[in-house]
Amino acid sequence: MSYIGIDLGTSSVKAVLVDDRQRVLASATAELSLQRPQPLWSEQDPADWVSATLAALRRLRAADLPAFRTCRGIGLSGQMHGAVLLDDADQPLRPCILWNDGRSAAQCAELEAAEPASRAITGNIAMPGFTAPKLAWVRRHEPEIFRRTRKVLLPKAYLRLVLTGETIEEMSDASGTLWLDVGARDWSDQMLAATGLDRSQMPALVEGSRPAARMRTELSRELGFDAPPLFAGGAGDNAAGAIGLGAIEPGDCFLSLGTSGVLWRTTERFEPRAERAVHAFCHAVPDRWHQMSVHLSAAASLRWWAGIVGCDEAALLAPLGGRASRPSPTLFTPYLSGERTPHNDPQMLGSFTRLAHETDRDAMTQAVLEGVAFAFRDGKLALEGAGAAIERALVIGGGSRSDLWLSILANVLGIPLERYAGGDHGAAFGAARLARLACTGEPMRDICRKPTGAALRFDPDPDLVSAYDRHYLIWQQAARNSQGLR
Repeated sequence: MSYIGIDLGTSSVKAVLVDDRQRVLASATAELSLQRPQPLWSEQDPADWVSATLAALRRLRAADLPAFRTCRGIGLSGQMHGAVLLDDADQPLRPCILWNDGRSAAQCAELEAAEPASRAITGNIAMPGFTAPKLAWVRRHEPEIFRRTRKVLLPKAYLRLVLTGETIEEMSDASGTLWLDVGARDWSDQMLAATGLDRSQMPALVEGSRPAARMRTELSRELGFDAPPLFAGGAGDNAAGAIGLGAIEPGDCFLSLGTSGVLWRTTERFEPRAERAVHAFCHAVPDRWHQMSVHLSAAASLRWWAGIVGCDEAALLAPLGGRASRPSPTLFTPYLSGERTPHNDPQMLGSFTRLAHETDRDAMTQAVLEGVAFAFRDGKLALEGAGAAIERALVIGGGSRSDLWLSILANVLGIPLERYAGGDHGAAFGAARLARLACTGEPMRDICRKPTGAALRFDPDPDLVSAYDRHYLIWQQAARNSQGLR
């Protein structure tokens, strides 16, 4: 038996084929681009997700493995919070407004004023990245599109609709809309009414490990499957990463160094700490929740800097080696798209400071890595203020391939970090695990196991920890100076 996991990210779609021994047999990636038509805006064409997903599946098929044809189930992981507005023929009315779009700050305040219980219901501060404020913005600025909107879907739910014909969402992704009663794991009529919507415009809800439609028969035949695979509910990208790492027990922690950055902790109950801009969401499996600190420009910061200097990321990092001997004298604040935890400020801007004639590209590159690490430290402090101390974490995400970056993070956070092989496609792997659970009904603890085998461990160096402690105090002033600048 085999299963496929598909991760609909911001910069690419990744797909993995996994056998019944949980070995990744093949993987494929198809790139995506995003558009920024105005300051603070971030959009994608949903048609591009479909094209990229089909391309990734065809590349898996090209590996010519029998396991592809006999695939029983598919799990979807997706970038969260995006607003796909559909008309009565299920056609998108406009480009999707993405998770890192900051245009709806005014609507956040209006939403919380319209429903004073919003933080208690949703477990979160209304932030521009969430879906509900985006709809409030459309209602104000694009009223004809709002009037024609019959369904609002998150990115992976739209992808599911195209692949299966069904409008279905699961709890972890739905938690990021601000329309879910996160404790009750159900849509909130109060929050929907606050944005002029109702349940008829929402997809059906399932748990991420439960069945959620089958692939369209014609599409299944075209792609080369023996029979239409069953889709699982799936997960938001971070919850899928948690499933891939086996982070299903209370207290399990991991750090995701992807386009955005996340520090995650699994909880056994709904534990909101909205006042610290910590997210409290449902997990992708029943009877589990989680808390997160979220940073909007993690690996995206390095990608941006590589584009500025006209160099690919690997070549940019190569001269720096695998370990920093001391902090860079230059400082960088990674607020290219504003920030969530702990600032909740879409107006924040990134910056380089402490520049001199002797400042070179290497010093600035190291400063980018350290600036992201300091933002994670802000998030760690906020998360620890919402619960117990974080003493270690596993790491996933494309940025985790850099030994240098993980060494810096370990010293800035003051905790050991562990990286296992395959962590750069952890969300797709987690989605494949959810597909298996949906097909077989096996106990989640039997399938969602923690990684085994040798891990590469990054331990804090006491001398560097002290140096970064001092540097962090200086960096905090630069961060404060970055607030509200747009």
